[in-house]
Amino acid sequence: MSTRASAAEIRASAATLVSQTIDRGRSLDELLAGDPDEGSARGLKRSLCYGTLRWHFRLIEILRRLCERPVERLEPGLRALLEVGLFQLLSGEVAPHAAVAETVGAARVLGFERAAGFVNAVLRRFQREREALLAAVDADLSVRTAHPRWFVEALERDRPQLATAILEAGNAHPPMWLRVNRLRADPAGYAARLESEGWQVKQHAFAPDALLIDPPTDVRSLPGFAEGQVSVQDAAAQLAVELLAPQPGERILDACAAPGGKTCHILERVAGRAEVVALDVSEGRLERVRENLARLGLAALVQAGDVSHPAQWWDGRPFDRILLDVPCSATGVIRRHPDIKVLRRASDIPALARRQAAMLESAWGLLRPGGVLLYTSCSVLRAEDEGVVGAFLARTADARDRTPERTAGWPERSPGAGPGYLVQSGEADMDGFYYACLGKHP
Repeated sequence: MSTRASAAEIRASAATLVSQTIDRGRSLDELLAGDPDEGSARGLKRSLCYGTLRWHFRLIEILRRLCERPVERLEPGLRALLEVGLFQLLSGEVAPHAAVAETVGAARVLGFERAAGFVNAVLRRFQREREALLAAVDADLSVRTAHPRWFVEALERDRPQLATAILEAGNAHPPMWLRVNRLRADPAGYAARLESEGWQVKQHAFAPDALLIDPPTDVRSLPGFAEGQVSVQDAAAQLAVELLAPQPGERILDACAAPGGKTCHILERVAGRAEVVALDVSEGRLERVRENLARLGLAALVQAGDVSHPAQWWDGRPFDRILLDVPCSATGVIRRHPDIKVLRRASDIPALARRQAAMLESAWGLLRPGGVLLYTSCSVLRAEDEGVVGAFLARTADARDRTPERTAGWPERSPGAGPGYLVQSGEADMDGFYYACLGKHP
Protein backbone atom coordinates (compact mmCIF):
# COMPACT_ATOMS: atom_id res chain seq x y z
CA MET A 1 0.00 0.00 0.00
CA SER A 2 1.39 3.41 -0.91
CA THR A 3 1.66 6.51 1.22
CA ARG A 4 -1.42 7.79 -0.68
CA ALA A 5 -3.63 5.01 0.61
CA SER A 6 -7.22 6.09 1.14
CA ALA A 7 -8.76 6.30 4.59
CA ALA A 8 -10.82 3.19 3.85
CA GLU A 9 -7.73 1.28 2.68
CA ILE A 10 -5.85 2.18 5.86
CA ARG A 11 -8.70 0.83 7.99
CA ALA A 12 -8.92 -2.30 5.86
CA SER A 13 -5.19 -2.91 6.32
CA ALA A 14 -5.47 -2.32 10.09
CA ALA A 15 -8.32 -4.82 10.32
CA THR A 16 -6.27 -7.40 8.44
CA LEU A 17 -3.34 -6.98 10.85
CA VAL A 18 -5.64 -7.17 13.88
CA SER A 19 -7.19 -10.37 12.53
CA GLN A 20 -3.80 -11.93 11.87
CA THR A 21 -2.83 -11.21 15.48
CA ILE A 22 -6.04 -12.46 17.06
CA ASP A 23 -6.83 -15.39 14.80
CA ARG A 24 -3.37 -16.53 13.69
CA GLY A 25 -1.30 -15.65 16.75
CA ARG A 26 1.04 -13.30 14.88
CA SER A 27 3.05 -10.65 16.74
CA LEU A 28 1.83 -7.16 15.88
CA ASP A 29 5.35 -5.75 16.04
CA GLU A 30 6.54 -8.33 13.51
CA LEU A 31 3.59 -7.61 11.23
CA LEU A 32 4.15 -3.86 11.36
CA ALA A 33 7.89 -4.26 10.78
CA GLY A 34 7.12 -5.19 7.18
CA ASP A 35 4.53 -2.45 6.68
CA PRO A 36 5.35 -0.41 3.55
CA ASP A 37 3.23 2.59 4.56
CA GLU A 38 4.94 5.79 5.67
CA GLY A 39 4.00 9.11 7.22
CA SER A 40 0.47 9.78 8.38
CA ALA A 41 -0.90 6.59 6.82
CA ARG A 42 1.53 4.49 8.85
CA GLY A 43 0.80 6.47 12.01
CA LEU A 44 -2.97 6.06 11.68
CA LYS A 45 -2.68 2.35 10.94
CA ARG A 46 -0.47 1.76 13.96
CA SER A 47 -2.84 3.73 16.18
CA LEU A 48 -5.82 1.69 14.98
CA CYS A 49 -4.01 -1.63 15.42
CA TYR A 50 -2.60 -0.92 18.87
CA GLY A 51 -5.81 0.68 20.11
CA THR A 52 -8.05 -2.10 18.84
CA LEU A 53 -5.87 -4.83 20.36
CA ARG A 54 -5.55 -2.87 23.60
CA TRP A 55 -9.35 -2.81 23.96
CA HIS A 56 -10.17 -6.09 22.18
CA PHE A 57 -11.80 -7.84 25.14
CA ARG A 58 -14.08 -4.87 25.74
CA LEU A 59 -14.84 -4.34 22.06
CA ILE A 60 -15.78 -7.97 21.51
CA GLU A 61 -18.27 -7.89 24.41
CA ILE A 62 -19.85 -4.74 23.00
CA LEU A 63 -20.04 -6.43 19.61
CA ARG A 64 -21.79 -9.46 21.10
CA ARG A 65 -24.60 -7.18 22.24
CA LEU A 66 -24.86 -5.43 18.90
CA CYS A 67 -24.98 -8.50 16.64
CA GLU A 68 -27.92 -10.84 16.33
CA ARG A 69 -25.63 -13.65 15.20
CA PRO A 70 -22.80 -15.02 17.41
CA VAL A 71 -19.61 -13.05 16.79
CA GLU A 72 -17.70 -16.33 16.50
CA ARG A 73 -19.57 -16.99 13.25
CA LEU A 74 -18.46 -13.75 11.64
CA GLU A 75 -15.64 -13.86 9.13
CA PRO A 76 -12.47 -13.05 11.11
CA GLY A 77 -11.61 -10.10 8.89
CA LEU A 78 -15.12 -8.68 9.19
CA ARG A 79 -15.17 -9.09 12.96
CA ALA A 80 -11.79 -7.37 13.24
CA LEU A 81 -13.05 -4.51 11.05
CA LEU A 82 -16.07 -4.03 13.29
CA GLU A 83 -13.72 -3.87 16.27
CA VAL A 84 -11.61 -1.25 14.48
CA GLY A 85 -14.78 0.77 13.83
CA LEU A 86 -15.94 0.52 17.44
CA PHE A 87 -12.50 1.52 18.70
CA GLN A 88 -12.63 4.67 16.61
CA LEU A 89 -16.03 5.61 18.00
CA LEU A 90 -14.89 4.94 21.58
CA SER A 91 -11.52 6.67 21.36
CA GLY A 92 -12.78 9.88 19.82
CA GLU A 93 -9.57 10.15 17.79
CA VAL A 94 -11.62 10.27 14.58
CA ALA A 95 -14.81 12.20 13.89
CA PRO A 96 -17.77 9.79 14.33
CA HIS A 97 -19.17 10.31 10.84
CA ALA A 98 -15.73 9.61 9.31
CA ALA A 99 -15.23 6.55 11.50
CA VAL A 100 -18.49 5.03 10.32
CA ALA A 101 -18.18 6.01 6.65
CA GLU A 102 -14.57 4.89 6.25
CA THR A 103 -15.16 1.62 8.10
CA VAL A 104 -18.05 0.88 5.76
CA GLY A 105 -15.74 1.73 2.87
CA ALA A 106 -13.10 -0.61 4.31
CA ALA A 107 -15.64 -3.45 4.24
CA ARG A 108 -15.85 -3.01 0.48
CA VAL A 109 -12.06 -2.86 0.17
CA LEU A 110 -11.83 -6.20 2.01
CA GLY A 111 -14.40 -7.79 -0.29
CA PHE A 112 -17.28 -7.69 2.19
CA GLU A 113 -19.50 -5.74 -0.20
CA ARG A 114 -22.66 -7.51 0.93
CA ALA A 115 -21.82 -6.80 4.58
CA ALA A 116 -21.38 -3.04 4.14
CA GLY A 117 -24.93 -2.34 5.28
CA PHE A 118 -24.45 -4.64 8.26
CA VAL A 119 -21.28 -2.76 9.29
CA ASN A 120 -23.11 0.55 9.00
CA ALA A 121 -26.05 -0.73 11.06
CA VAL A 122 -23.84 -2.10 13.86
CA LEU A 123 -21.84 1.10 14.22
CA ARG A 124 -24.92 3.33 14.05
CA ARG A 125 -26.64 1.24 16.70
CA PHE A 126 -23.62 1.60 18.95
CA GLN A 127 -23.83 5.37 18.59
CA ARG A 128 -27.49 5.32 19.63
CA GLU A 129 -27.12 2.89 22.54
CA ARG A 130 -23.61 3.72 23.66
CA GLU A 131 -24.21 4.70 27.29
CA ALA A 132 -26.44 1.74 28.10
CA LEU A 133 -24.10 -0.72 26.38
CA LEU A 134 -21.02 0.53 28.19
CA ALA A 135 -22.78 0.49 31.54
CA ALA A 136 -23.75 -3.14 30.95
CA VAL A 137 -20.37 -4.48 29.83
CA ASP A 138 -18.26 -2.43 32.23
CA ALA A 139 -19.82 -4.02 35.29
CA ASP A 140 -17.29 -6.81 34.69
CA LEU A 141 -13.70 -5.86 35.68
CA SER A 142 -12.18 -8.07 33.01
CA VAL A 143 -14.27 -6.40 30.30
CA ARG A 144 -13.94 -2.87 31.66
CA THR A 145 -10.16 -3.12 31.72
CA ALA A 146 -10.04 -5.23 28.54
CA HIS A 147 -7.80 -8.02 29.81
CA PRO A 148 -8.25 -11.79 29.44
CA ARG A 149 -10.21 -13.30 32.30
CA TRP A 150 -7.49 -15.79 33.23
CA PHE A 151 -5.05 -12.92 33.78
CA VAL A 152 -7.50 -10.87 35.83
CA GLU A 153 -8.23 -13.87 38.04
CA ALA A 154 -4.51 -14.58 38.48
CA LEU A 155 -3.84 -10.99 39.53
CA GLU A 156 -6.76 -10.93 41.96
CA ARG A 157 -5.38 -14.11 43.50
CA ASP A 158 -1.70 -13.09 43.45
CA ARG A 159 -1.88 -9.37 44.18
CA PRO A 160 -5.40 -8.45 45.29
CA GLN A 161 -4.46 -4.95 46.47
CA LEU A 162 -2.64 -4.12 43.24
CA ALA A 163 -4.77 -5.92 40.65
CA THR A 164 -7.00 -3.05 39.51
CA ALA A 165 -4.11 -0.58 39.30
CA ILE A 166 -2.04 -3.03 37.24
CA LEU A 167 -4.95 -3.66 34.89
CA GLU A 168 -5.63 0.02 34.40
CA ALA A 169 -1.94 0.69 33.79
CA GLY A 170 -1.99 -1.92 31.04
CA ASN A 171 -4.22 0.38 28.97
CA ALA A 172 -2.14 3.52 29.36
CA HIS A 173 -0.03 4.85 26.52
CA PRO A 174 3.58 4.06 27.44
CA PRO A 175 5.89 6.97 28.21
CA MET A 176 9.34 7.35 26.66
CA TRP A 177 12.30 6.74 28.93
CA LEU A 178 15.88 7.37 27.84
CA ARG A 179 19.15 6.01 29.21
CA VAL A 180 22.05 8.44 29.00
CA ASN A 181 25.41 6.89 28.12
CA ARG A 182 27.68 8.39 30.78
CA LEU A 183 30.72 7.62 28.63
CA ARG A 184 29.53 10.14 26.07
CA ALA A 185 27.12 12.49 27.87
CA ASP A 186 26.15 13.74 31.32
CA PRO A 187 22.53 13.03 32.37
CA ALA A 188 21.98 16.52 33.79
CA GLY A 189 23.59 18.17 30.80
CA TYR A 190 21.66 16.03 28.34
CA ALA A 191 18.41 16.81 30.17
CA ALA A 192 19.15 20.53 29.89
CA ARG A 193 19.80 20.12 26.18
CA LEU A 194 16.47 18.37 25.69
CA GLU A 195 14.65 21.08 27.63
CA SER A 196 16.28 23.77 25.50
CA GLU A 197 14.93 22.00 22.43
CA GLY A 198 11.36 21.90 23.73
CA TRP A 199 10.98 18.62 25.63
CA GLN A 200 9.70 18.28 29.16
CA VAL A 201 12.16 16.14 31.10
CA LYS A 202 11.95 14.32 34.43
CA GLN A 203 14.73 12.38 36.15
CA HIS A 204 14.15 9.15 38.03
CA ALA A 205 14.65 8.99 41.78
CA PHE A 206 16.58 5.68 41.80
CA ALA A 207 17.80 5.20 38.21
CA PRO A 208 20.40 7.96 37.77
CA ASP A 209 20.82 7.48 34.02
CA ALA A 210 17.07 7.59 33.27
CA LEU A 211 15.20 10.54 31.78
CA LEU A 212 11.45 10.62 31.10
CA ILE A 213 10.68 12.86 28.14
CA ASP A 214 7.46 14.32 26.80
CA PRO A 215 6.35 14.29 24.08
CA PRO A 216 7.68 10.93 22.87
CA THR A 217 9.56 11.10 19.59
CA ASP A 218 11.22 9.06 16.89
CA VAL A 219 14.57 7.95 18.30
CA ARG A 220 16.32 9.31 15.22
CA SER A 221 15.28 12.84 16.20
CA LEU A 222 16.98 12.61 19.61
CA PRO A 223 20.09 14.79 19.81
CA GLY A 224 23.23 12.64 19.91
CA PHE A 225 21.40 9.35 19.33
CA ALA A 226 23.46 8.35 16.29
CA GLU A 227 26.60 9.27 18.22
CA GLY A 228 25.70 6.92 21.08
CA GLN A 229 24.89 9.52 23.71
CA VAL A 230 21.51 8.05 24.55
CA SER A 231 19.35 4.93 24.18
CA VAL A 232 15.67 4.19 24.68
CA GLN A 233 15.06 1.96 27.71
CA ASP A 234 12.35 1.94 30.36
CA ALA A 235 13.46 3.02 33.81
CA ALA A 236 12.38 -0.31 35.30
CA ALA A 237 14.85 -2.12 33.04
CA GLN A 238 17.56 0.37 34.01
CA LEU A 239 17.06 -0.43 37.69
CA ALA A 240 18.45 -3.89 36.96
CA VAL A 241 21.97 -2.48 36.69
CA GLU A 242 21.50 -0.57 39.96
CA LEU A 243 20.80 -3.89 41.69
CA LEU A 244 23.44 -5.89 39.84
CA ALA A 245 26.03 -3.23 40.79
CA PRO A 246 28.73 -4.31 38.32
CA GLN A 247 32.34 -3.39 39.12
CA PRO A 248 35.36 -2.77 36.88
CA GLY A 249 37.52 -5.83 36.34
CA GLU A 250 34.75 -8.35 36.89
CA ARG A 251 33.62 -11.17 34.62
CA ILE A 252 29.90 -10.66 34.01
CA LEU A 253 27.31 -12.73 32.15
CA ASP A 254 24.17 -11.28 30.61
CA ALA A 255 22.47 -14.62 30.11
CA CYS A 256 19.52 -13.53 27.93
CA ALA A 257 21.09 -10.51 26.33
CA ALA A 258 19.11 -9.62 23.19
CA PRO A 259 18.43 -6.91 22.16
CA GLY A 260 21.31 -5.71 24.34
CA GLY A 261 20.02 -2.81 26.40
CA LYS A 262 21.17 -4.23 29.73
CA THR A 263 24.47 -5.48 28.31
CA CYS A 264 25.23 -1.97 27.13
CA HIS A 265 24.14 -0.42 30.41
CA ILE A 266 26.48 -2.73 32.36
CA LEU A 267 29.39 -1.67 30.16
CA GLU A 268 28.47 2.01 30.42
CA ARG A 269 28.42 1.72 34.20
CA VAL A 270 31.92 0.19 34.41
CA ALA A 271 33.32 2.44 31.63
CA GLY A 272 33.90 -0.62 29.49
CA ARG A 273 36.35 -2.09 32.01
CA ALA A 274 34.78 -5.51 32.51
CA GLU A 275 34.72 -8.82 30.66
CA VAL A 276 31.08 -9.04 29.65
CA VAL A 277 29.62 -12.08 27.89
CA ALA A 278 26.37 -11.32 26.04
CA LEU A 279 24.62 -14.66 25.61
CA ASP A 280 21.36 -15.42 23.82
CA VAL A 281 19.80 -18.52 22.30
CA SER A 282 18.94 -16.65 19.10
CA GLU A 283 21.81 -15.89 16.74
CA GLY A 284 19.46 -13.65 14.75
CA ARG A 285 18.56 -11.54 17.77
CA LEU A 286 22.23 -11.16 18.67
CA GLU A 287 22.66 -8.96 15.61
CA ARG A 288 20.71 -6.27 17.49
CA VAL A 289 23.14 -6.63 20.39
CA ARG A 290 26.09 -6.08 18.07
CA GLU A 291 24.42 -3.05 16.50
CA ASN A 292 23.74 -1.45 19.89
CA LEU A 293 27.27 -2.11 21.10
CA ALA A 294 28.72 -0.55 17.96
CA ARG A 295 26.54 2.59 18.17
CA LEU A 296 27.51 3.12 21.80
CA GLY A 297 31.20 2.39 21.27
CA LEU A 298 31.24 -0.64 23.58
CA ALA A 299 32.72 -4.14 23.38
CA ALA A 300 31.49 -7.49 24.70
CA LEU A 301 31.87 -11.15 23.81
CA VAL A 302 28.62 -11.79 21.93
CA GLN A 303 27.85 -15.50 21.91
CA ALA A 304 24.95 -17.72 20.86
CA GLY A 305 24.05 -20.28 23.49
CA ASP A 306 21.51 -21.45 26.04
CA VAL A 307 22.27 -20.77 29.69
CA SER A 308 20.45 -24.02 30.50
CA HIS A 309 23.08 -25.97 28.53
CA PRO A 310 26.44 -24.43 29.49
CA ALA A 311 28.47 -27.36 28.16
CA GLN A 312 27.71 -26.06 24.67
CA TRP A 313 29.33 -22.64 25.18
CA TRP A 314 30.88 -22.08 28.65
CA ASP A 315 34.67 -22.11 29.01
CA GLY A 316 34.53 -23.20 32.65
CA ARG A 317 35.57 -19.86 34.17
CA PRO A 318 33.01 -18.72 36.75
CA PHE A 319 31.34 -15.32 36.64
CA ASP A 320 31.43 -12.65 39.34
CA ARG A 321 27.96 -11.43 38.44
CA ILE A 322 25.15 -12.84 36.32
CA LEU A 323 22.11 -11.04 34.99
CA LEU A 324 19.36 -13.55 34.23
CA ASP A 325 16.51 -11.69 32.52
CA VAL A 326 14.31 -14.72 31.89
CA PRO A 327 11.88 -15.29 29.02
CA CYS A 328 8.46 -14.69 30.53
CA SER A 329 4.80 -13.87 29.88
CA ALA A 330 5.71 -10.16 29.51
CA THR A 331 2.55 -9.24 31.40
CA GLY A 332 4.34 -6.25 32.92
CA VAL A 333 4.77 -4.59 29.52
CA ILE A 334 1.25 -4.99 28.15
CA ARG A 335 0.93 -1.22 27.75
CA ARG A 336 3.78 -1.38 25.22
CA HIS A 337 2.67 -4.60 23.56
CA PRO A 338 -1.13 -4.92 23.81
CA ASP A 339 -1.11 -8.01 21.59
CA ILE A 340 0.17 -9.88 24.65
CA LYS A 341 -3.43 -9.83 25.85
CA VAL A 342 -4.53 -12.05 22.97
CA LEU A 343 -1.33 -14.01 22.35
CA ARG A 344 -0.68 -15.22 25.90
CA ARG A 345 -2.68 -18.09 27.42
CA ALA A 346 -3.07 -19.32 30.99
CA SER A 347 -1.58 -22.64 29.90
CA ASP A 348 1.67 -20.85 28.95
CA ILE A 349 2.51 -19.89 32.52
CA PRO A 350 3.42 -23.28 34.08
CA ALA A 351 5.71 -24.10 31.14
CA LEU A 352 7.38 -20.69 31.41
CA ALA A 353 7.88 -21.14 35.16
CA ARG A 354 9.50 -24.55 34.64
CA ARG A 355 11.86 -23.09 32.05
CA GLN A 356 12.71 -20.15 34.32
CA ALA A 357 13.46 -22.49 37.21
CA ALA A 358 15.75 -24.59 35.02
CA MET A 359 17.59 -21.50 33.77
CA LEU A 360 18.07 -20.21 37.31
CA GLU A 361 19.39 -23.56 38.49
CA SER A 362 21.85 -23.77 35.62
CA ALA A 363 23.02 -20.16 35.87
CA TRP A 364 23.71 -20.61 39.57
CA GLY A 365 26.31 -23.22 38.71
CA LEU A 366 28.21 -20.63 36.63
CA LEU A 367 28.54 -18.15 39.51
CA ARG A 368 31.60 -18.02 41.73
CA PRO A 369 31.21 -18.29 45.52
CA GLY A 370 30.61 -14.76 46.82
CA GLY A 371 29.13 -13.71 43.49
CA VAL A 372 25.76 -12.14 42.75
CA LEU A 373 23.00 -13.32 40.42
CA LEU A 374 20.16 -10.96 39.55
CA TYR A 375 16.99 -12.73 38.44
CA THR A 376 14.61 -10.42 36.58
CA SER A 377 11.41 -10.71 34.60
CA CYS A 378 8.90 -8.33 33.04
CA SER A 379 6.05 -10.47 34.37
CA VAL A 380 3.76 -9.41 37.21
CA LEU A 381 2.59 -12.97 37.91
CA ARG A 382 3.72 -14.61 41.14
CA ALA A 383 4.25 -17.99 39.43
CA GLU A 384 7.09 -16.52 37.35
CA ASP A 385 8.51 -14.27 40.06
CA GLU A 386 8.30 -15.08 43.77
CA GLY A 387 7.23 -18.63 42.94
CA VAL A 388 10.37 -19.45 40.97
CA VAL A 389 12.76 -17.61 43.29
CA GLY A 390 11.13 -18.81 46.53
CA ALA A 391 11.35 -22.46 45.46
CA PHE A 392 14.98 -21.96 44.42
CA LEU A 393 15.93 -20.40 47.75
CA ALA A 394 14.20 -23.21 49.63
CA ARG A 395 16.26 -25.89 47.91
CA THR A 396 19.60 -24.06 47.52
CA ALA A 397 21.63 -23.94 50.71
CA ASP A 398 24.23 -21.44 49.49
CA ALA A 399 21.74 -18.87 48.12
CA ARG A 400 20.74 -15.72 50.02
CA ASP A 401 18.12 -13.14 49.06
CA ARG A 402 20.01 -9.86 49.15
CA THR A 403 17.21 -7.87 47.54
CA PRO A 404 16.09 -6.09 50.76
CA GLU A 405 19.53 -4.56 51.36
CA ARG A 406 19.92 -3.63 47.68
CA THR A 407 16.51 -1.92 47.57
CA ALA A 408 16.86 -0.07 50.87
CA GLY A 409 15.46 3.41 50.34
CA TRP A 410 13.15 2.31 47.52
CA PRO A 411 9.36 2.40 48.12
CA GLU A 412 8.50 -0.28 50.66
CA ARG A 413 6.70 -3.47 49.66
CA SER A 414 4.02 -5.07 51.81
CA PRO A 415 5.35 -7.42 54.52
CA GLY A 416 5.27 -11.08 53.56
CA ALA A 417 5.20 -10.33 49.82
CA GLY A 418 7.86 -12.97 49.24
CA PRO A 419 11.45 -12.82 48.02
CA GLY A 420 12.54 -10.15 45.58
CA TYR A 421 10.97 -6.84 44.68
CA LEU A 422 8.10 -6.09 42.29
CA VAL A 423 7.59 -2.80 40.49
CA GLN A 424 3.93 -2.85 39.53
CA SER A 425 2.93 -1.76 36.04
CA GLY A 426 2.60 2.02 35.90
CA GLU A 427 4.37 2.66 39.20
CA ALA A 428 6.36 5.89 38.84
CA ASP A 429 5.62 5.72 35.09
CA MET A 430 7.57 2.43 34.81
CA ASP A 431 6.84 -0.92 33.24
CA GLY A 432 6.02 -3.86 35.49
CA PHE A 433 9.25 -5.59 36.52
CA TYR A 434 10.46 -8.10 39.11
CA TYR A 435 13.95 -8.37 40.61
CA ALA A 436 15.58 -10.88 42.94
CA CYS A 437 19.19 -10.20 43.89
CA LEU A 438 20.73 -13.49 45.04
CA GLY A 439 24.11 -13.81 46.72
CA LYS A 440 26.13 -17.04 46.62
CA HIS A 441 27.45 -17.84 50.06
CA PRO A 442 31.21 -18.53 50.02
